Amino acid sequence: MTDEELLATRFEADRGHLRAVAYRVLGSMSEAEDAVQEAWLRLQRADTRDVGNLTGWLTTVVGRVCLDMLRSRASRREDPLDVRVPDPVLAPDDGGNPEHEAVLADSVGLALLVVLEALTPAERLAFVLHDLFALPFDDIAPIVGRTPAAARQLASRARRRVRDGTPVPDALPRQREVVDAFTAAARDGDFEGLLAVLDPDVVLRVDFGALNPDLTTTVRGAEEVARRALMFRRPEAVSRRVLVNGGTGILTAPGGVPASVMGFTVSGGRIVAIDVLADPERLARLDLSGLDLPGRG
Repeated sequence: MTDEELLATRFEADRGHLRAVAYRVLGSMSEAEDAVQEAWLRLQRADTRDVGNLTGWLTTVVGRVCLDMLRSRASRREDPLDVRVPDPVLAPDDGGNPEHEAVLADSVGLALLVVLEALTPAERLAFVLHDLFALPFDDIAPIVGRTPAAARQLASRARRRVRDGTPVPDALPRQREVVDAFTAAARDGDFEGLLAVLDPDVVLRVDFGALNPDLTTTVRGAEEVARRALMFRRPEAVSRRVLVNGGTGILTAPGGVPASVMGFTVSGGRIVAIDVLADPERLARLDLSGLDLPGRG
């Protein structure tokens, strides 16, 4: 086996880890794949003979790439308050399947990713690398261009916002009950039924993407969200319950083509947040393998 083949084998062993880091930093699967590919290109050009911990080295490289991508993304936005629902990770929700129940504990929830979207690039990177992947601040500091103490402060600020903005989700069986009640009330036009399962301060975020910016919006409050929910009525044949980042969600896919993904955050027996991705370009890139959608070849 040549040196290049050995390097490729070693990189492939870390690909899953690097993709996980990049997805949590970027909230986008396609961008995460781009970041991992860029790390491979940089690895090919680098002299790593004296690198004792290649996984750590690759993690810092991916971190630098992701930070550049976050800053580039921020600079392109005309409105810094633009709604951006992160790319969801979908899985079948068979209800009661122990393997799927375990996904909730292992997944990074959509609610957390939404909070991370509101952080500065440096805060987001410091929090993800330290709190989610245990990278030391001494290693994070040069990536963000700060001292280790300053990097620690970045992560600390991010941690407070994550703690304040990420509710603890109910167990999956309870989530299913609440979301099923929501969809039944929306289907039946039951306004009071919707209010019964919505938290008074519920937040609805809808992301239609760059092609339909006028439709992208944030709605707050149970009554306004309930009114919007009455427009979500879909034939049961084209909508199904799925796991969205380990939590309960709904995929609408007429003819097997995804039209929207709704991720629900259920806490204390009520829906506290609904995040809807309806961007056709990003929906087309979702991994729907294993969902067995009718009409999908």
